[in-house]
Amino acid sequence: MTDHPALAANRVAVVTGAASGIGLAAAIKFVRLGMKVFMADANAEALAAAAKPVFESAARAGDVRSLAVDVSSLEDVRRLKQAAYDAFGEVAVLMNNAGVGGGGELFGTPERWRRILDVNLGGVVNGVQTFVPEMIRQGTAGAVVNTGSKQGITCPPGDTAYNVSKAGVKVVTEALAHELRNIEGCRITAHLLIPGFTFTGMTRGANVEKPPAAWTPEQVVNFLVASMGAGDFYVLCPDNDVPRELDERRILWAAGDIVENRPPLSRWHPDYKTAFAEFAKAAAS
Repeated sequence: MTDHPALAANRVAVVTGAASGIGLAAAIKFVRLGMKVFMADANAEALAAAAKPVFESAARAGDVRSLAVDVSSLEDVRRLKQAAYDAFGEVAVLMNNAGVGGGGELFGTPERWRRILDVNLGGVVNGVQTFVPEMIRQGTAGAVVNTGSKQGITCPPGDTAYNVSKAGVKVVTEALAHELRNIEGCRITAHLLIPGFTFTGMTRGANVEKPPAAWTPEQVVNFLVASMGAGDFYVLCPDNDVPRELDERRILWAAGDIVENRPPLSRWHPDYKTAFAEFAKAAAS
């Protein structure tokens, strides 16, 4: 399997949410592929600490830059674009990965809802609208990776604001892929990264050690790179507990709520508990 043509030595990747988790793992992976990387994160102190192992992995001094950026601010994202182009002259890979979670119950505070939507969805829109037109004008191979979530597809009850934000990321990324493939001569692809259970700062909670069920961020990024090389748009990651087949059954069941006229979120409805369990068994057969 060949790598995506944008993932090549001396090309440039911009990664948001790069101070930890999947974003940091992606930055390290990209520099190990010989790429130049511009790391962005809202937490300036954490970003400075995280940049050190990326610098150490870089082929040359100056191949890694960093900038404190709040992706919910269009002004900040425009500043990131200017800094990236001033430093490296191009962008081959844009990874809109920054995100926040928690506290987004249906009747949660408006302030928390606004923050989750502004970062998780607004940040992706800001990144796409700010970077992609210039990436298209470059005329070179490129890729845009937006980090979504399985929660944005199956929408489990509880953290509603997060689900809404990630459902929006899915819609935006699908629309981006459609737009790009209809631009004559465009060599940029779009990819929706859909991680499984991944041990990151957002998911670890009180855990000090990685739970057996979780993947590491490095596993997710390796899966992403392989999927990009295969030309996949939907990068649906398994983990150590949920295989792809079960994810597929869960996604099909969620879509079936509309087609079969079941109650919304019927997977968690007591009247459909047995029916879903039987449906999900097909994943193991």
